Amino acid sequence: MIKTILFDLGNVIIPFDFKRAYARMAALCGCPAEEVPARIRATGLVGPFEKGEIEAEPFVRELCGALKLNISHQEFCDWWSCVFLPEPLVPEELLEDLASRHRLLALSNTNPIHFAMLKEAYPLLRHFDDYVLSYEVGAAKPEAKIYQEAIARAQCGPGECFFTDDLAVNIEAARAHGMDAVQFLSAEQLERELRARGAL
Repeated sequence: MIKTILFDLGNVIIPFDFKRAYARMAALCGCPAEEVPARIRATGLVGPFEKGEIEAEPFVRELCGALKLNISHQEFCDWWSCVFLPEPLVPEELLEDLASRHRLLALSNTNPIHFAMLKEAYPLLRHFDDYVLSYEVGAAKPEAKIYQEAIARAQCGPGECFFTDDLAVNIEAARAHGMDAVQFLSAEQLERELRARGAL
């Protein structure tokens, strides 16, 4: 029996499109949009930021310096968060229904800038009982530590957890930890999977 349902956030609950940020950044730093992701990767800052190894202020300062961006901290945060699209992929009614029956957790690779914006911009996140976030745990999916933390906070056995994520590698890791896990394709597909397990 499923007792706790865990959701990835990005491209499961909330859609994102990095190209939106790349286009805005290209205008700010005077380089083609297609060069932006390589420039960001070359800094080596994003992974440590998502694992809580670097705080927000030095991250912003160092990334702006590396990319020659002369913008304020708030302007950076606005740009960094413009990747998210307004309409959730999962209807709030489904989350509300699930929350009335099960413990709900978010299990996400994210950073403090993005998560602060998500909590403010997407009220449906209030239906979650807890948030297992990479920058707080100090580990990112598919690393074992973040799944172990998620199972501890699920307050049940791993076999009583259901997890959905858009990335197959993260689903495989969840299954390796004993969780029932399904790759997210659509809200309709997710609802079918949950009904098949008696979770709805």
